[in-house]
Amino acid sequence: MTDRTYGTRLPGLGPSELGGKLIVIEGSDGSGRTTEVDRLKEWLEIEGHAVVDTGLRRSTLVSEEIDKAKQGHTLGATTLALLYAADFGDQLENKIVPALSAGSTVLADRYIYTLMARAIVRGASRDWARKLYGFAFRPDLVVFLDARPEILLHRSIGKYGSLDYWESGMDLCLSRDFFESFFLYQDRLSREFEWMSREYDFHTVDANRRPEEVHADVRDLVKPLYGAVPKRSTRRGTRPTPPGPTASA
Repeated sequence: MTDRTYGTRLPGLGPSELGGKLIVIEGSDGSGRTTEVDRLKEWLEIEGHAVVDTGLRRSTLVSEEIDKAKQGHTLGATTLALLYAADFGDQLENKIVPALSAGSTVLADRYIYTLMARAIVRGASRDWARKLYGFAFRPDLVVFLDARPEILLHRSIGKYGSLDYWESGMDLCLSRDFFESFFLYQDRLSREFEWMSREYDFHTVDANRRPEEVHADVRDLVKPLYGAVPKRSTRRGTRPTPPGPTASA
């Protein structure tokens, strides 16, 4: 991990002060991110690595305010983006930087990429979103869990019992129907993630499979960060091809 950011260098931080690893697990809601983060954290700790996990809306500064502001379904797109940027900035200063400075692994359940994609589909330019998060560190690894919209829908309904207003893009007035709006919103997000996959060096993993299969691929991507040789690999920026019937486990 170096002190390089995506634009704005943070003052007072040298390369030798950030000895930890920053690993990001990205993906849409329902792609299995949280399950994978939990599995990956457990495995890394068993391997002897100190792990600090983080995610969206976990700052002590504005996380509660974000939840309250979203309840009325009247929050503007720019205000929403700036609130999430404040939440991320607070966690970067008070959680991510101290952990990296201590040599720990920071495991992020989503990072700036989801926040940028959400802002862009709500009318922000890519350049504006890039500049807004220019102070963010470049991760050592970004894993994107790619799942079909039908899978995302099924998992969301199974977990929450209904579709979330914001995760369905209802504020964009794409459709009055929650289900139709959900698919239209996911399609827009997918296009932004596809662009980011090339721009920000994502490693894409097929998340339509069982959690243990996904975890095996993610572990193989993580192992080289700690000097281990993976048994198999996924292709950068592409969906991996499942092994054939005769392939070894």
